[in-house]
Amino acid sequence: MSDVAEGRPEGFRRVSAALAERGHPHAPVFLEIAARTSQEAADALGIVVGQIAKSVIFRRKADDVAVLVVTSGDRRVDERKVAALVGALGRADADFVKLKTGYTIGGVAPLAHATPPVTLIDRELFRFDEIWAAAGHPNGVFRMTPDQLAVLTAAPVHDVVQAPAGHA
Repeated sequence: MSDVAEGRPEGFRRVSAALAERGHPHAPVFLEIAARTSQEAADALGIVVGQIAKSVIFRRKADDVAVLVVTSGDRRVDERKVAALVGALGRADADFVKLKTGYTIGGVAPLAHATPPVTLIDRELFRFDEIWAAAGHPNGVFRMTPDQLAVLTAAPVHDVVQAPAGHA
């Protein structure tokens, strides 16, 4: 485990270890402020909100499995598109998210979950050369490319968001 994770919260340490095990070139960063929303994270990092790879968790109704959708911070997930790929969805409350992922809302990383979720990556992230995701805690973030995200999660890339305002 890297020194950056020593003394940090468990979720942050878990993500740090997972990234190190996978040979990811960028260790997570622990911000001075909590970044619970995509906008807060973007402001703290000095980037545009679309570069935040936000993790949205749903509950699959058929088997109570967590479904993780990783998308740009400036997009809204289209639940119908996700359901067409993985089955009927329900809301995931804070207790479900913590139980299934091991993370609290605002710090859900795209990897190293307590129970492996069904994961989908939205293609909108590929608009950017560099993106940032939560690293297991609201203060933790890590940098990557969209292609690195796909490798780290072994997840397929789909169109799973609503059309941006002003687009058909």
